[in-house]
Amino acid sequence: MAKATEQKKNSITVEETKLDIRDVVTTTYDEDNRHGGTRNDVAMVVLRAMCMAVSAVSLLLMVTARETTMTTLYGFEFQLHAVWSLSDSLIYLVVVTSATVIYSSVQLVLSGTRLMRKTPVVPTRTQAWFCFIADQILGCAMVSGGSAALGVTNMNRTGIRHMPLPNFCKSLGFFCDHLAISVVFALLAFLLLAASSILDVLRLSGDC
Repeated sequence: MAKATEQKKNSITVEETKLDIRDVVTTTYDEDNRHGGTRNDVAMVVLRAMCMAVSAVSLLLMVTARETTMTTLYGFEFQLHAVWSLSDSLIYLVVVTSATVIYSSVQLVLSGTRLMRKTPVVPTRTQAWFCFIADQILGCAMVSGGSAALGVTNMNRTGIRHMPLPNFCKSLGFFCDHLAISVVFALLAFLLLAASSILDVLRLSGDC
């Protein structure tokens, strides 16, 4: 009788041990998933912060791009006045960059708040789809605006083909430098938005 009781206790102990092992495995798996999600959430917040900063620098450089100077053409002296608002391409880039700054700032505040509360940065698939679409639209707008502004900057440096126009950037160095650096930062913002889109896709596919 005592032997049967002892065998029963050993059986119960083995079953409890198995259950404990299952609990440990399940808990470890859940923690790994949670840590992976946290890493991706942190990456998303960092990307939002970088995109906001880069876009803000691009916007600041563009709106401060103005210069007035004198130049000589065919023996005549002319006054050159350059400002970003005289070009439709540059105005378009300013509008797109402003929208990117506002969007990135809102997303940074929301994502940062959720991260500090230890909740998912993108809590629903609907919001994930919204972020993906917004990142795609703004990314395409940024790269198109940057390309258009790059064309204006290049024309200022090389002039118009088959026309005897000088290199205006020799006289408008401050203006042209601001344009060039602003375009570089705009294209960098596009890359950051593209990286955010990749995280959005991973989240929608269920890998994050």
